[in-house]
Amino acid sequence: MKKEFDLIDFEKSIGPWLGKTVKIVDYYLQEAFQNAGLDLTKEQMIVLKKLHEKDGLNQNELAFLTYRDKSSLARLLAKMESKKYVVRKQSAEDKRSNEVFLTKEGREMFKRTRPVIKSIMDVMEQDISKKEKQQIIGILKKVQFSITAKVASL
Repeated sequence: MKKEFDLIDFEKSIGPWLGKTVKIVDYYLQEAFQNAGLDLTKEQMIVLKKLHEKDGLNQNELAFLTYRDKSSLARLLAKMESKKYVVRKQSAEDKRSNEVFLTKEGREMFKRTRPVIKSIMDVMEQDISKKEKQQIIGILKKVQFSITAKVASL
């Protein structure tokens, strides 16, 4: 007798396709950064982007916005500090927390990522119509909402 697990057709589920796509994009992004001479990872680029949008975020906010736990973010920030992309300063309001700021080098690195990111987006979207792009984004938002709603109810 077949188990319930055996009846799942993973090739017709969106989960594995999302996972494969993310891995391909991550690999392509890392290769593009290396080819452009950028000493940066995708995770570091995400932090630079969030700080570019709002500099001086505290570490807890930054962890939440980047979907990272506090300890992995602390390790990531330590690496970024060693590259002089960010600096952490003790919060004036709450001495127990740190605020994270972009440095001049961090701003410059973020600026240098823009053409690389643009070229990757162009490649990803080259055979996709505007309507298809809107549909994909809408579907992905539904998937994200469904998962976050489920997690919130646990």
